[in-house]
Amino acid sequence: MALVTGGSRGIGEAVCARLAREGVGVLVAARGLERCERVAAALRAEGGTAWALALDVASAESIRSALDEARQLVGPFGSIDWLVNNAGVAESAPYDEASHEKSVAHHLDVNFHGARHLMEMLVPEMERRGYGRVVNVASSAGLRGYAYVSAYCAAKHALVGYSLALADELEGSGVTVNLVCPHYVDSPMLAESVTRLTEKTRMDQKMAREFFRRANPGDELVTMDEVSGAVLHLLRGDENGLVLELDGSSERKERRPNRPVRSEADA
Repeated sequence: MALVTGGSRGIGEAVCARLAREGVGVLVAARGLERCERVAAALRAEGGTAWALALDVASAESIRSALDEARQLVGPFGSIDWLVNNAGVAESAPYDEASHEKSVAHHLDVNFHGARHLMEMLVPEMERRGYGRVVNVASSAGLRGYAYVSAYCAAKHALVGYSLALADELEGSGVTVNLVCPHYVDSPMLAESVTRLTEKTRMDQKMAREFFRRANPGDELVTMDEVSGAVLHLLRGDENGLVLELDGSSERKERRPNRPVRSEADA
């Protein structure tokens, strides 16, 4: 059984659909229950197994309540063995804007602490069962910095660092923690960024999309299908502490930060 946060739209919805097609039972989790129910119903109509779950990752209390409900929902079918932390928020603003303090706290609550709380509440159960898979959807903003999104970058760096540390702690337990770090993805979140860019510049929609496409090293926008495929790859595999970077090229770039870099002198 898989729990996918931010599952009611965009990348999260694509992940839920991908898993359901593979015969995996899916808990579609997000703040808006109505949207989650719509996605879950569509998956069931196509022959999948899915449930809707109201879950606000910015609230530890909401997470606890949602997990209690989830355990009741999936009890007859098994346990939550796969966790995909995908829910996120991305807002742009100068670092010295008056609301920056509030923005940093909000980005950390959603993009980092929500995923952290879910891991801390579910991973011990996975350890006891001797099996579990956690995939955290971070961002290239967790690997480098971008101007005007310092709060977002800080939260994604925190998620990457925490995930890699946890992966080391769990080595040999049967539970793995890995990350997918896409560059700009052709998704509803990008569409919102395009709209904001057109409002603040003289660009039209086409020019704004081109701006983001050209920003990707691979010179193409990452597709949601690519992200969902990378997530499924990590859920099915045995890698631990792996970062898959998707940059718009045809290849996934693999990073293993926890492994020591061997020099020629060590060979």
